[in-house]
Parts: sequence; C-alpha cells; structure tokens
Amino acid sequence: MPSAVLHDVDPHRLYFDWKSADLGEVTLVRYDLAAKVRTTAEPEDQFIACRVEGPDAQVRSDRSELVPSRPWLSDGPRVQAQWERGARVSALIFERASLQNLARQISGDDTMSLHVTDLAPRSEHAAVAWSRMFAYLEQSVDSLGDGDELLRSELARHAAATTLTMFSTTGRLHRHRPAQTAAAPMTVRRALDFIAENAHRAVTVDDIASAVHISTRGLQYAFRRALDTTPAECLRRARLDGAHRDLCSGTPTTVAAIARKWGFSHPSRFAVAYRESFGVLPSVTAAAHRR
Repeated sequence: MPSAVLHDVDPHRLYFDWKSADLGEVTLVRYDLAAKVRTTAEPEDQFIACRVEGPDAQVRSDRSELVPSRPWLSDGPRVQAQWERGARVSALIFERASLQNLARQISGDDTMSLHVTDLAPRSEHAAVAWSRMFAYLEQSVDSLGDGDELLRSELARHAAATTLTMFSTTGRLHRHRPAQTAAAPMTVRRALDFIAENAHRAVTVDDIASAVHISTRGLQYAFRRALDTTPAECLRRARLDGAHRDLCSGTPTTVAAIARKWGFSHPSRFAVAYRESFGVLPSVTAAAHRR
C-alpha cells in the first residue's frame, strides 16, 4: 500500500497473502499478514479507506483511537495499527484529484475542496455498509476480464460514491447547490443523444452531465421534469436495449458475456431486468435467434 511502512516483523512467524486490483480510479488491496506487526500509513495526495480485522488488532491515529475491525478514511493524518496474531487488511486507495473531481461532479459544486473531517465512519450502519461494498467489489473484480472496462468503471464509481457517503468530509454528497431549474428540453435531448451514442462505453451520469454542460443534479432535475425519469434509468435502458440487440444478432456467445459487456455484473439481476423490459428471459431471446 502506498505510504505504508511495516515495523518489527518477526520473519519466523510470517505468513503473507496479497491481492490487489486496479480499477483505474481506485485500487483495491486485501492482504492477510500473520506476524507480530506494527504498521504505519500516512497518505500523500491520496485518500485511503481501510479496515483491519484481527483478534488482537489495535488501530489509532494522531487524532484519536479508532475501533478495530471498523473502516477508517484518511487523506493525510497518520494511522498506526499493530497486532501479534495476524490480521486481514482491506483497503481502497483513491488518488485525491480523481475522488475530488467525482465529488464535484455529483454535487455540482466546482469549488469544493475535499478533505476528511472524521477518520471514523459516520455510524455503525455506515461501517457495515462500507464493508459490504468492499466485499461486493472484491467478489466482482475476481471475474473481470480485459474487455470489461465499462464494468470496471462502474465498480470504481460505486466504491468512490459509497466511501464519500459513509464518511464525513468537507464535501459530503448531500451538500448540493440549489438545483439548476432553467435547463431547456434541448439539454435533455442532447443528453439522450449522448446516452445513445455512448451506452456501450464506461460512461456515468456525471459524464452525461459534463457532456451537456450542466451539473449532475441539474441534469437529474431536467430529466425528472421533462421525462419523469432519471438519466441513470435512461442509461440503464439504453444498455438493456444494446444487450437485446446482441442477443438477437445470433452471435455465438453466452448471455453472461453479453450482460458483462453492457455493464451488468450479476447475470441473475440482468435476467430480471431484461424480463421486466422485454417480457422474456434473455436466454429465450438468445435461443430464438441462435444460428
């Protein structure tokens, strides 16, 4: 992990198992280290969200004691952990610029300066939600392939948005400027054109808003007012339509592969969404057009 230093590792008791995944906007790290260990993390130009689990693990920062097994978030303050009987460390590492840019896109506040105000999660529920998100992320990255850039981007954004929501920062996501209410229907039409042209790419609602020169919240308001729906739902619908076209093409591939191509990480959830849209399971469509 960048900026982390290990101290007093006993080589006779050492067991080390490491896993990492680069999602572009965030790096996932998980390792098991069985040894007597003292470790220090002091992020530089990064946000590190981390959890240390172990039977005798202790975690503290220069600011305060932290609860072992609960995640913490730091953008500079030193965090120290120690254990004697082994621990599992789960971490997400964000570059400061990319995480701050995401927070600005979501809030519509281009002047936001993102900083951590409390290393601990906002509540016990927030701690559980972050840990659940990490487990989902770890499970999902195991099956990522070279062509899954759209899914990789969606996972990275999910990790960032969840982390920003579950911890207290100067840019918490509910701190929006007043919604832009003057968006003309032309803005919505341009957004729909952008969705139609780019649904197969790793674009997000923030990208759509940026393409039509409006804040994310302003775009959401414009879609709700003009179409009684959200840009996220329109993007989801466009991706389902793309999957439908692929299933009807008769190309020799699997339903799971098509689902992944269009950003659906769980085949079962894709099947439910597809049936809600087209009245049949995707396997039925594929079988009817198989060559």
